[in-house]
Amino acid sequence: MKKPTPDEIGHGYDAFADLLDRLWGENLHHGYWNDASEDVSVDEAADRLTDRLAGLLTIEPGDRLLDLGCGIGEPAMRLAAAHKIEVVGVSISRRQVERANDRAVAAGLADRLSFQLADAMDLPFPDGSFDLVWALESLHHMPDRGHVLAQAARVLRPGGRVAIGDFMLLPSADGYEAGAARVAEASKGVLSVISLDDYLSLIRAAGLEPGPTEDVSRYTRPSWDKAAERFAALREQAVPHIGAEQFDLTLSRFHAFSAEPSLGYALLTARKPA
Repeated sequence: MKKPTPDEIGHGYDAFADLLDRLWGENLHHGYWNDASEDVSVDEAADRLTDRLAGLLTIEPGDRLLDLGCGIGEPAMRLAAAHKIEVVGVSISRRQVERANDRAVAAGLADRLSFQLADAMDLPFPDGSFDLVWALESLHHMPDRGHVLAQAARVLRPGGRVAIGDFMLLPSADGYEAGAARVAEASKGVLSVISLDDYLSLIRAAGLEPGPTEDVSRYTRPSWDKAAERFAALREQAVPHIGAEQFDLTLSRFHAFSAEPSLGYALLTARKPA
């Protein structure tokens, strides 16, 4: 199935913003659990994943960070508050950008946080204008990961760093191709995954040097079941917006992703040569 275009993805986020809030909370990304039975909320686990990725970087006070696919700004706000940095976030969802800016004002962080409508495939920023580029669970939406990584390298200053959290394809008993086919069938074009080796190759092709990387598949996998639980509870609110057929398809997709051993999650970093 054809992958959604950036405009289609943006319109989707605009149309279903309230449902997404109830499903994923303020973070709109996976969480990190030490084990599936751990009694930690989805919101706390999502903050943990943000912190885990940030911990792989060197972040200095005063750094300027670009957040690709910023959602409604929660990771950006957390990073700005914890590290005393400036953050510029971009999203292809107009509603997300408006809400993120409103939240920055309410949090008293508007002097260091700003969000704007922009496509990561064509970043509207000068070369070398950021110290850090952050992409937490956004690159799988992009039509061309390699192109976005090249854009990230362009806007980074020499010595600048990249942080990525994204789904990846894990090896399975029947091989990468079989696993990729199952993920593609379950996602119907929504989720595009590549192996860790392929990810590292794209990073190098963009002119970046790979840095610390972690396979956190086992710690993020509970997110799918948590999403399924939350989504099932939203049936009454969701069906009028997306229809019963789409609701059931989405719910079955969460269960399929949870059970798919080939679907993993990686935290990656890279550096632009000085």
